Amino acid sequence: MLAETGTEVVIVGAGPTGLMLAYELALAGVETLVLEKLPQRIEQVKGGGIQPRTAELLESRGLLEPLLRRATPRDPVGGHFAALPVPLDCTPWQTRHPFPIAISQWEIEEVLEEWAIAVGARVLRGTAVSGVESDNDGVVVTADGVRVRARYLVACDGGHSTVRKLLGLPFPGRPGTHQAVLADIRLSAVSSLVPQQIGHMSTLMRQAGGHWAMLAPLGGDRYRFTFGRADRADTTGDAPITHEEITGALRAVYGEETILGAVDNSSRFTDATRQLEHYRVGRVLFAGDAAHIHPPLGGQGLNLGIQDAINLGWKLAATVQDRAPSGLLDSYHAERHPVAAEVLHHTSAQRVLAAPQLDEDVAALRDIFIDLLRLPDTNRHLAGLMSGLSLRYELSHVHPLTGRRTPDADLVTEAGPVRLSALFRSGHAVLLDLAGIIPADLPLPARVDLVRATCADDLGAAALLFRPDGYLCWAADDSAACRATLLPTIAADLTMSAERLSGAH
Repeated sequence: MLAETGTEVVIVGAGPTGLMLAYELALAGVETLVLEKLPQRIEQVKGGGIQPRTAELLESRGLLEPLLRRATPRDPVGGHFAALPVPLDCTPWQTRHPFPIAISQWEIEEVLEEWAIAVGARVLRGTAVSGVESDNDGVVVTADGVRVRARYLVACDGGHSTVRKLLGLPFPGRPGTHQAVLADIRLSAVSSLVPQQIGHMSTLMRQAGGHWAMLAPLGGDRYRFTFGRADRADTTGDAPITHEEITGALRAVYGEETILGAVDNSSRFTDATRQLEHYRVGRVLFAGDAAHIHPPLGGQGLNLGIQDAINLGWKLAATVQDRAPSGLLDSYHAERHPVAAEVLHHTSAQRVLAAPQLDEDVAALRDIFIDLLRLPDTNRHLAGLMSGLSLRYELSHVHPLTGRRTPDADLVTEAGPVRLSALFRSGHAVLLDLAGIIPADLPLPARVDLVRATCADDLGAAALLFRPDGYLCWAADDSAACRATLLPTIAADLTMSAERLSGAH
């Protein structure tokens, strides 16, 4: 006998994407249930880095500080492109977080789950989904011992998504060309070749004895060990990862003095590249690895998923609460599908440049690319691409700044100094008036916060409207422009229909 339950949104998968989405929805007052097949969290490093733009978004929700307390110490050095030995410099993008943050995925999940539950989300573990039925009014999910009725389902259940398979959706792309192993290990003895602290990716990569490897110290005797065959020959298939396999690679690359003490957990992965054609199928949506997978180059996957969740969360909440303009939910696919497609594209390029076995032509290409990375304009472009800081969405309001992030400026309000990022803790949209040009009688939806402030920095306009995810969707320099364009922008790009706005006059 299945227990019956209902919720407004059911999320399948309690990884970083699913838990971030659960937090966003619950913060907006949406009843949210997360179903996770694993009975308990696996303490595996996996995606071990937070990129600068993701750090900014997490800070805007007050989530960054508890994550920083758990972060692994690393050198203050920029990210990388294809592990080439030139750090990417994010400082031209005016961010307070110019360096990647090293933190284990399970710790990210632990923090996000704690905060999601604190604002009202429910997480049900040991519940594997076995059936999904969808109609025009909602979705019914069948899982271990439970049957859930919801208005929407979001699949955040990874690259092998059960939901995607149950719906029979194709996952086009190309299969992996080689396998590698990711293992969380403990070393009882180390050679001088073993790094003592996480630095730039190029300093961590080594190749010897027919293997390529990367060993990242996590504190004490703990290390994250990633390795594969340098010639890409792999005969292991899906065979269990043995102590001998890890020991063989470890000693081949780091010497006989490096001794494996224990293996906490391990898994295999490939460089497969795939993406769903549509992120929404009726009442079912997809986010994170359930929607796209790619080679793990540059630390993109976890960040891509968290940003999917933050883009989707406020839109789905507005839809569930019947305050969304027409097409708002579909804008999730329109905005996020091209972002993932670009990541698939540039990770494919990185796969060529980072290949362990380089022929003469690729070696020459690497040399030229290293020279290009030393040019400020090239470095800035790739730093913006890899960090997410250069992302721009195409929005309806035409202004040079719209669709972009705005640097986290220092503001002064009547209540005192505040940073721009702190204005987004509630998950609301923010209308920032820097010159007193917003008319006092201008009607605004309840979830648009008007903040009057001054700023020493030039933010490019006198008044700016930010979406709940922090991207600018409107800007103006005078009161006339406010009355002419602000309300239509809210009706088109935010959380209220034109009819309801006009009725507020």
